[in-house]
Amino acid sequence: MSQTATTRFDDVEALAGALFSWCAERSIRLRSQEGVSAAGAVIDLFLSGHQTQDDLLAALNLRDGGEIVFVS
Repeated sequence: MSQTATTRFDDVEALAGALFSWCAERSIRLRSQEGVSAAGAVIDLFLSGHQTQDDLLAALNLRDGGEIVFVS
């Protein structure tokens, strides 16, 4: 597998892991309105520079605390 493909797989793994963890902690179904909104927020956070699963999850938790607001 090429370096680019491996990097992209790692990125997807970080995004999915953060989303799954966040939803599991709150007993939220992925396909619910809140789960879909969280998925959009994870993507926004990733594009704004949060690259690891832990960093994404921490940023999502901050978003819940009202410190970060997304329109997604």
